[in-house]
Amino acid sequence: MNFGQWLSMVGADPRMRQLFIIVAAIALAIVVRLVFTIIVRAITRRTATEVDDRIARRLRRPIVFTILLVGVMLAHLEFKAPSHVDFIVLGVIQTAIGLLWAVTRMRVGRVVLENVSDRVDQITWIEPKTLPLFDMILKVLVVGGFLYVVCLAWGIPLTSWLTSAGIVGIAVGFAAKDTLTNLFAGVYIVADTPYEVGDFVVLDERIRGEVIEIGMRSTRLLTRDDIEVTVPNAAIANGQIVNETGGPHEKMRVRVKVEAAYGSDVDQVREVLMGCIQGVGHLCDTPEPRVRFREFGSSGLLFELLAWIDEPVFRGRVLDALHVNVYKAFNAAGIEIPYAKQDVYVKELPRRKE
Repeated sequence: MNFGQWLSMVGADPRMRQLFIIVAAIALAIVVRLVFTIIVRAITRRTATEVDDRIARRLRRPIVFTILLVGVMLAHLEFKAPSHVDFIVLGVIQTAIGLLWAVTRMRVGRVVLENVSDRVDQITWIEPKTLPLFDMILKVLVVGGFLYVVCLAWGIPLTSWLTSAGIVGIAVGFAAKDTLTNLFAGVYIVADTPYEVGDFVVLDERIRGEVIEIGMRSTRLLTRDDIEVTVPNAAIANGQIVNETGGPHEKMRVRVKVEAAYGSDVDQVREVLMGCIQGVGHLCDTPEPRVRFREFGSSGLLFELLAWIDEPVFRGRVLDALHVNVYKAFNAAGIEIPYAKQDVYVKELPRRKE
């Protein structure tokens, strides 16, 4: 029997065609696995990064299983089974392939995101702290694509479902307007990162505390009174945020304002104020403390003692120590701190009636 006769016999017998398809699928899967194991691995080892190695390892198994599942699907079609059996079997196989590649896309996407986030010096729009946001977007896209494949596999009409989903989405949007606003504001906070967990922030000049948790709906702060405050993300996104821990370093400048009575020696006031920083802890040597003569006030000369502290958490105790030192030093030096007062002049006393 020559090769042509063998092919004719295989083409005439459905069982032989099924066996040939399955054997061919297995052989192709083995070849692909060897290609990934030998050739692709040899190529990826020559590159400087490990990203291609990790992606190749995650693609090898899905490609092999896809070839086997396609072989099973083609072999089943040779059975000439009833249409309802074909519908179920093909739907299951296509769903399995869709699920397999959904998981693969998720794994490959995470590898790419992690690699991009590590290159913060070249790509600034993805950082380790914004990785959860892009991971969430990746999950939504992958799940959406998988549901689309499932609908195609089982013959589910998409038009009616999309119309229904649009109506339901409008109703849910009106019912959960505030929740959705906070959700999108949470996405903005995660992406723009105006603050991080552990930062000291001031919100709208009213609430000051340490950020202990950043959620998709709200942010939690721990105030200096050890009170936990939960602030909706929408209020934060539309308000003023002062991040005391932000900037090139965590140092923070504190100000002590004090007035000296008119007639005081300006140089003496400067010298006394500079001496008030002695013995106060948590002050930085760089930048150096300094004194500024700000303005001529209504009651006296307005001075400011400026000093830098290591961390914002020390602001309260440092200001307390500086205020005490300034008051004692002014008393010791005989410098008067003016205060609001009124003088009443009596022009004429009422005459006594005789």
